[in-house]
Amino acid sequence: MGLDLIIPFLILLILVVYLIYARTKFEKNIVDMYEKKFEEWKENSTHNEKNDKKHKQLVGLIFKEEYNITIEMIENNERVKSSLERGKFEIKDK
Repeated sequence: MGLDLIIPFLILLILVVYLIYARTKFEKNIVDMYEKKFEEWKENSTHNEKNDKKHKQLVGLIFKEEYNITIEMIENNERVKSSLERGKFEIKDK
């Protein structure tokens, strides 16, 4: 009598183990595929940090007092100050 119940139970157990294995393998393949696609997307992406334009930064204000022009620095930035002293700046009209 016990043999009649053991055979269907073993078939069910084998089927469950196979389905768990198949699902795990399928999930692993999907994850690997998406990771590969993501790596390809990162390589082929048009947005690169190297090509980013540098943004303008407000470092000072320019005032005209009668015939004198005064530049007031907002922060004590030595690089900007040295560029101004060396005359390395550009004048743009708007």
